[in-house]
Amino acid sequence: MDRHSAPAQAFHWLTAVLVLAAFLYGPGGSEERVYSHARDFGRQLHETLGMSVLLLSLARVAWRLVDRRPDPVVVPKWMGRTATVVQGVLFVLLFAVPLAGIAGAWLEGHPLTLLGGLEVSPWVGTAHDAGATIAELHTWLGDAILWLAGAHAAGALLHHFVLRDAVLVSMLPRWLVGRR
Repeated sequence: MDRHSAPAQAFHWLTAVLVLAAFLYGPGGSEERVYSHARDFGRQLHETLGMSVLLLSLARVAWRLVDRRPDPVVVPKWMGRTATVVQGVLFVLLFAVPLAGIAGAWLEGHPLTLLGGLEVSPWVGTAHDAGATIAELHTWLGDAILWLAGAHAAGALLHHFVLRDAVLVSMLPRWLVGRR
């Protein structure tokens, strides 16, 4: 087997799109700015995208437990270890970023508000200072996942254009690259 399965590819690319969209639509700034009525739509969109990332990541991990992955390309040991670490940290961040966002909002006393007006009230008591710290951590982790995803993409491009192996192609849909 030299390619990832179609569901694995769909999980990968949908996750990438949702993470990027959540980052781009992150309201950012002070608590007053983030929770101002003028920012309601943007915050709701960001929170909906974040919840989608979290739920998709759960489904992705479940699929990964039963899916057969292609044999790894032979590379120097340091390169294989680096890829494993980067992928592992990305998976951790796919959970840590949305969970930190939820925890920060709830500890600050704000409900999670999704598009369509669905509100999920805090499941924990208010601890505003802790919530503000976790909300700031959420911002840092959100930046980190984008930087690391960029490094991951750069690695895929290195494999494709410099090493000329099938790493990138194995994650692309057949219709995009044709039959090989």
